[in-house]
Order: sequence, then structure tokens, then C-alpha cells
Amino acid sequence: MASRERFWEDFIVGERYSTSTRTITEADQDHFCKLVGYDVPLFLDDSQAPDPPYAGRICPSHLIMSVATAMTGRLFSSSLLGLLGIDNGKFMEPVHPGDTLSTKVEVIEKRLTSKAGRGIIIFRDHVFNQHGVEVFKVDKITLIRCREAKT
Repeated sequence: MASRERFWEDFIVGERYSTSTRTITEADQDHFCKLVGYDVPLFLDDSQAPDPPYAGRICPSHLIMSVATAMTGRLFSSSLLGLLGIDNGKFMEPVHPGDTLSTKVEVIEKRLTSKAGRGIIIFRDHVFNQHGVEVFKVDKITLIRCREAKT
């Protein structure tokens, strides 16, 4: 994904942007669970994860969402004014430590706000594993700076 600076005007409804990839390691998962206080055996112990459907411990949903959000940050790193909300989040397949994720970001909707120099864009993140299987998707409602507002 190119890391050029993008503002509200640069995003076109219907466009998709690809991100870099990220492999979630066991250490990533262990640190995340410790940081947020997850002590759920399903996230920490392979023997506690039913086989099927999981065949080993799975990654917590918020870890997947956090990694996906971080991967999309380069799209608007200097123009993002805030995340206003998230809608329609859905986890379709489990993610395991060792899986490599990538995100395709789709521009769903955009509009200017009543305050000059800013607009709202709804991005849909489609998160895929290394096999091309979509594992998660979510709509992010963002407040983005317009190019003219850059100071």
C-alpha cells in the first residue's frame, strides 16, 4: 500500500485499498491477553480449544480488530481527526497465532460535515488470512481532514 498523504477529497466511494500484511505470533497474542487481562483458556491453551471447530487456541476478537485497524492507519495517518464509531462488525472464521492477515479497505460512503475543513468517511475493512479467506469485516466511521484545512 502506498503511503502517500490522503485527505477527504482523495477518497472515492467504491475504491479499495490494500494494506501490508501482519503475522500474529504467539508472543503477540500472549502479550495482548496479558495487557487487557484476558484469562480465557480458549485464548491461552491449545488443549482448551475444542477440536473441531477451532483446532487450537484462537485469537481474541479485539486483537484481530486492533491489528486490522493498525494496518489501515497509513491511509489517513495525517488526516484522521477521529474514529466516530464502528458498525456491522462480523467475525466469520477463527484466527490462530501464526496466521498472516491483510486488509482491503473499501470506501463505502463520504460526506462533508457542517464544520468547514472536515468530512466523514465510512470505510469497510475486509480482513483476510493467508489463504485468502475473509475472517473479519467492520465498518469504521471516521472524521477526516479536508486538504484545504491542512495547516
